[in-house]
Amino acid sequence: MKPITFTDGNFDTEALKSDVPVVVDFWAAWCGPCRMIAPIIEELAEEFQGKIKVGKLDVDENQQTAIKYGVRSIPTVLFLKSGKVADTIIGAVPKSTFKEKLDKLV
Repeated sequence: MKPITFTDGNFDTEALKSDVPVVVDFWAAWCGPCRMIAPIIEELAEEFQGKIKVGKLDVDENQQTAIKYGVRSIPTVLFLKSGKVADTIIGAVPKSTFKEKLDKLV
């Protein structure tokens, strides 16, 4: 299963009103570290299918949401539960770090 594409337009419905925890990867095409974690994000979408919702939000195209959540550097990954930020990762980190945070959410 591929990550969802979050936008300013669908963020409320797809992320904040989700009945399962949500992982949001704030990224941009020109960002090297974003490209480094992209395969990890895709693997998590596959591994946690049905338990969590995984998606990516392009900060260049969707600045309102990035500003709302104070995203100043990318990649920033937010972990949402019941529409609230439960945890955050900033920068490229190993997959094990993502899994630790996800295990607490599900």
